[in-house]
Amino acid sequence: MMTLDQIAAAFPWFLPLASFVFGACIGSFLNVCIYRIPAEKSIVTPGSHCACGKPVAWHDNIPILSWLILRGRARCCGRPFSIRYPAIELLTALLFVACWVAFPGEPGKAVCGWVLVSMLVAGSFIDLDHMIIPEVFTIGLGLVGVLLSFAVPSLHGQHSGLFLVDSMRSGLQAILGLIVGSGFILWFVLIMEALLKKEAMGLGDVKLVGAICAFTGWQGAFTALAGGSAIGLVWFAVAMLRQKLTGEKSNAGLKVETPEGQPADIGFSVHVPFGPMISIAGALHFLWLHRWVDVLVEQARYVFLFQP
Repeated sequence: MMTLDQIAAAFPWFLPLASFVFGACIGSFLNVCIYRIPAEKSIVTPGSHCACGKPVAWHDNIPILSWLILRGRARCCGRPFSIRYPAIELLTALLFVACWVAFPGEPGKAVCGWVLVSMLVAGSFIDLDHMIIPEVFTIGLGLVGVLLSFAVPSLHGQHSGLFLVDSMRSGLQAILGLIVGSGFILWFVLIMEALLKKEAMGLGDVKLVGAICAFTGWQGAFTALAGGSAIGLVWFAVAMLRQKLTGEKSNAGLKVETPEGQPADIGFSVHVPFGPMISIAGALHFLWLHRWVDVLVEQARYVFLFQP
């Protein structure tokens, strides 16, 4: 039987393609989770069905392709399906490929990345729709990150060859990331709320950062905060411009509300979901940015702690 390295050498396209197909299937399942979990419905039963109540046949439920073949409409009644369904499937598929390509020779770490990006995608779209992040995607994600760190030491760069030693070191880094990452963000939030006299970030976002740091180490908290804020500022600028031009209350795909839950003009006093921005920054850190952020954080720590 061929090993993964032999398959990759003989057919370099096969494993990325398999990652894409598998990711698209997971994306289809995430669509179910995004709709049913906030509604407190089972994600197992019943099977996929149209809004008219009729079950969706398996050949009409193929990720991405079925939506294209049916031109975005149900076969049974002609109702339109949102383009968001294939978009989430495509996004998840591309993220799965990115995880596989970003960690060549480390299939265990790539699979851990699949778990991380899947839960970030689901949590982000639920936050967009309902401005909440269910705890399964924050506390649950953090616990899964710790367990995976013990099981897959390469997740935190442990490669000594002694599994038990590497497992303990990796697991401890995950626990440290979970505690320090969420603690750092919590103190930042408390300070900002004291200065601004208003809510700066929800506790769900704080727990989300801690969960991401279980996969990335505590250094990921800096990227999640700074990167999430930068992404938020870009969105804010685009959303303000779009609202000025169109007059719409909901902008850039995000649910924008006043504290009373009503649609609002874009402004610093309205509530917007920050979870998707944190998720984007966290995923970027896990995939690529850790190579530079970890070095910068280590250099800054050396300067502050050891400068004469």
